[in-house]
Amino acid sequence: MAHLPQEIIRAKRDGGTLSSEQIEHLVEGLTSGQVSEGQAASFAMAVFFRGLSVPERVALTRAMTHSGEILTWDLPGPVLDKHSTGGVGDAVSLALAPAVAACGGFVPMISGRGLGHTGGTLDKLDSIPGYVSQPDIATFRRVTREIGCAIIGQTADLAPADRRLYAIRDVTATVESIDLITASILSKKLAAGLQGLVMDVKFGSGAFMDNAADARILADSLVLVANGAGLPTSALLTDMNEPLASAAGNAVEVAYVADYLTGRRREGRFHEITVELGAEMLLLGRLADTIEAGRARIEDAIARGAAAEIFARMVAALGGPADLLDRPAHYLTEAPIVQPVYARSQGVVQAIATRDVGVAVVALGGGRSRPQDPVDHAVGLTDLAGIGMRVDAERPIAMIHARSEAGAAAAEHRLLQAYRIADESADTGPAVRERIGAGS
Repeated sequence: MAHLPQEIIRAKRDGGTLSSEQIEHLVEGLTSGQVSEGQAASFAMAVFFRGLSVPERVALTRAMTHSGEILTWDLPGPVLDKHSTGGVGDAVSLALAPAVAACGGFVPMISGRGLGHTGGTLDKLDSIPGYVSQPDIATFRRVTREIGCAIIGQTADLAPADRRLYAIRDVTATVESIDLITASILSKKLAAGLQGLVMDVKFGSGAFMDNAADARILADSLVLVANGAGLPTSALLTDMNEPLASAAGNAVEVAYVADYLTGRRREGRFHEITVELGAEMLLLGRLADTIEAGRARIEDAIARGAAAEIFARMVAALGGPADLLDRPAHYLTEAPIVQPVYARSQGVVQAIATRDVGVAVVALGGGRSRPQDPVDHAVGLTDLAGIGMRVDAERPIAMIHARSEAGAAAAEHRLLQAYRIADESADTGPAVRERIGAGS
């Protein structure tokens, strides 16, 4: 009786501590379909309110890891990865994976779809024509071995229990649970057979954690559980009080990364976080002796075009066009309506309700409200003004890429509400605020 899904849910709802056996039983049901969507949603909500102890968290992570295949690698270099807790304009993975590969690491990156107001790396990749974002495991292995990195979506073979719970959390307001975030992220990473993981834990108006204190709690949880499971892991706390890049959407972010890798455009905050995460990965993989040496290696890989070359080869190896970086506009779908949105008064951007910027992209069709919703890869925002930038009749808040006039008008309204403009100067501070390692 104690292992009926409803009894496990009841126990957690009432504040009880679940045994490893109970958690394993529930995860088996998630994988097989014996646990219904309603039961999965109820379990997520019970955990959201009641929480999990560290042993429960470890048991849930381990059970979801073992719900599918666990990869092993035999490669001439360390197997490394990075994961972001989600933000707006965060396409760092697309630049970071090839940069680390150019330095001798192997990066089998398994990414998710958009979650809540944040964009998903998988949705961005799906905007590349021909790119097979969910290949079979054999292809994933081959591309990682031959190119040095492969960025794909979560396959049915790896942590399938998490795959199901992830989609349900997205639409049941249970995304922000630290316990579920920890188990979700780490089950996928442990299943991928990694030897080092760096977490980008974001805080601010566009992150799931509003403040640095909450983000630090999540970072501590991830570092504690991961290292306890034998996966060397560190975390960076990074600022998400404004979009990380000046583009937010799917195809528009791929185009942004194409410009970044080829040197056509390199914005400071995006570059800072890419380099810092890369340096941490090289340090974990013993490809650099110090953070300073790691930064120098990543900077060099980007500056000399080695990261761009590996990105281009990865896209081609997974079915996309070989010359995507040279001709992004030729391949990436474009919205029929592109128009500026101007602030009601000129001045300097003081603050941005960044979550609302992400919601504007979702409302345009660039994200999803339900797991089964399609995503319009063409829509989004570009030329987003950052904090400290002056906006006036010449410099808009953003360019809106929309499918319809009504969609553009709704996005304009949201953006005007999201931006606070005044005459004073404004400064954001560094993008990377703190490092958290094992034992810190």
